Amino acid sequence: MTTKRSIDAYFSADVETDGPVPGPYSMLSFGMVYAGEFDGHEFIHPSHLDISFYREVRPISDNFVGEALDVNKLDRDKLKSKGADPHEAMTEAARWVQSVANGRNPVLVAYPLAFDWTWLYWYFTVFSESGSPFGYSQCYDLKTAFATKAELPISLSGRSRLPIDVKSLRRHTHHAVDDAVEQAEIFANLFEWRRRRERN
Repeated sequence: MTTKRSIDAYFSADVETDGPVPGPYSMLSFGMVYAGEFDGHEFIHPSHLDISFYREVRPISDNFVGEALDVNKLDRDKLKSKGADPHEAMTEAARWVQSVANGRNPVLVAYPLAFDWTWLYWYFTVFSESGSPFGYSQCYDLKTAFATKAELPISLSGRSRLPIDVKSLRRHTHHAVDDAVEQAEIFANLFEWRRRRERN
C-alpha cells in the first residue's frame, strides 16, 4: 500500500559559492525547484517548473576564491550588507521544502550531487532551526543515474555526454534558480529516457 510518506518529492537544487567547501568559505546564493514525485511506479513531473525558492546569503567568513566570483558574478561586498541572514534563509528554506512536500518524502536532486549536497546539508545542519529537510541521506545524483542508465563510467558521465533527448534546452547561467530548473528538466528527461529505452 502506497502512503503519502512513501512517495518521494524531488527538489532540484543549485548553489553558488565563493570557495570549495562550506565553513571556511560561504554559500552566496542557492535555489531549489520542485521537480516532481515518484511512488516507485509512476513518475509525475509538474507541468511548469515555477515552484521555487531562492535566496542570496550573507557571507559567513572573510575567505573567498576570486575565480568562484568570476563564474557566478555575485557581488560579495554587497551581500555582506544586503544578503539574507543564514539562519533565517535556511530556516525559511527548510519550511518551504516541507510545505511543498506536503507529507511526502523530500529528496534533493543535483548534477553532480556531491558539491551542492555538501553545501546545503552543512548550511541546513548549522543554521536551520529544524535541521535538514532531506535528513542526512535523502538525495539523488543525476550523474550517477545517467552513468548507470547509459552504461558509462562516472568519469565519462558529465553534462557534455548527455544525449540530445536528455539535455535541457536551457542555457547554464550560473544563477541558482535557472540552473536548478535546467537540472529539473534533465531529471525528468532521464526518467522518460529510461522508459523509451525499455520500450525499444
